[in-house]
Amino acid sequence: MTTVKTIHTIPTGRTPMPEQAPQVRATNFEEVALGYTLPEALREADRCLECKKPRCIAGCPVGIDIPGFIRAIAQQDMRRAYEILRQDNPLPGVCGRVCPQESQCEVRCIVGIKAEPVCIGRLERFAADYAMAHFEAETPSMAPAGKKAAIIGSGPAGIACAADLARAGVDVTIFEALHMAGGVLKYGIPEFRLPKSIVDREIALLKQMGVTIELNTVIGKLFTIPQLMQEKGFDAVFVGTGAGFPKFQGIPGENLNGVFSANEFLTRVNLMRGFRHPEYDTPVGMGRQVAVIGAGNTAMDCARCALRMGAEAVTVVYRRTQKESPARAEELHHAMQEGIQFQWLTNPVQILGNADGWVSGMECIRMALGEPDASGRRAPVEQPGTNFVIPVDTVIYALGTRANPIIAKSTPGLKTNQWGYIELDEQTGMTSLPGVFAGGDIVTGSATVILALGAGRRAATGMLQYLGLRPAEASAEARAAKTGA
Repeated sequence: MTTVKTIHTIPTGRTPMPEQAPQVRATNFEEVALGYTLPEALREADRCLECKKPRCIAGCPVGIDIPGFIRAIAQQDMRRAYEILRQDNPLPGVCGRVCPQESQCEVRCIVGIKAEPVCIGRLERFAADYAMAHFEAETPSMAPAGKKAAIIGSGPAGIACAADLARAGVDVTIFEALHMAGGVLKYGIPEFRLPKSIVDREIALLKQMGVTIELNTVIGKLFTIPQLMQEKGFDAVFVGTGAGFPKFQGIPGENLNGVFSANEFLTRVNLMRGFRHPEYDTPVGMGRQVAVIGAGNTAMDCARCALRMGAEAVTVVYRRTQKESPARAEELHHAMQEGIQFQWLTNPVQILGNADGWVSGMECIRMALGEPDASGRRAPVEQPGTNFVIPVDTVIYALGTRANPIIAKSTPGLKTNQWGYIELDEQTGMTSLPGVFAGGDIVTGSATVILALGAGRRAATGMLQYLGLRPAEASAEARAAKTGA
């Protein structure tokens, strides 16, 4: 007789994630979180109550059948678990590592009402990693649909859009400006959070589906969108270029040597393999005392990279408190464990330099939280007479990014808003130009990987409708789970 699982019969605590010790990992770029073993994954999977009306699915931007893949893990059917994941998410190994599950699927977990929620993200990572180690993913059979689509950008939005189009038989070509595919997954996220081998595997699977990837191709310079459609024969185009223009504060001293944007710093370290110098001859040019302005995930990545690159002291400077920090709790916790210092309620007012034009310090002022601003957060207010100087020789700005204008400037009739982000029909994902769709950060501004994936999938649905095609059918099990059947 099978015992029915209830909140009273399952372990109340989450299965801990094995990690490198802080004092060890702060000196290397190997992955911090080591992943579940099979017994650990089975223990955590057994905590899922397999709700008849699972709320976790609604919290997932791409609608993964979460109870379905966890059930498959519990039954030790890892191939099925992986196939269920890939039905809705072309990047499960990525999302299992970097997505904010604690504020999306896991926050809705029914187990979390009276105990700790199920570790959905850790189980997603386990299923993807197990698949990588033990078998090759099956390539779905696709009948050619006789239509061609161009994807501009090989980041998460572009990958998701390309995968759904390819499943429906569309001939897909991705155009990537850089020399490697993966977008922000390659240049923005450090190896210790997301090994590049994981991204390479997902890109390889995309190619197995028949997707062509053209590297070193800047659309808007080499070709324009009108040329892609009129001269190259593409029936539809998706713009997923992200938002790659860095933000600065506009304070004195930002033109000094030793001032970086997060994009430049992380690209040198990650994409150009600066962390493996001298094996890779990529100069990073970082000093010994580093300040990082901002407190989001990108700021944590910059600070933790700087520490691993040999900085003697790394300080994160943020004008609000730790409570308002946009970084994931796990990333903040890891940074603190590794010895990153934090100056909360602090704002830079100028960057100081020496006679040779290099950064020598950063003058800051203390802040206090006042009334809520337009975003609903309490606005930081300067406290007169509290100025002080932090001795630094490197400053890294991690304050988010702005839209890259290259596509809009080269595409007549493409409507953008006052910040340069592309405007869409919310229902179809189509821009002001027929057949041209967009999604991800170039539409919303900086967001998460999983939100970009969701945007890419929604755009693919609109593109298929525009092309007169039907999306590939989901599995019967996935359909049943989502409808509660």
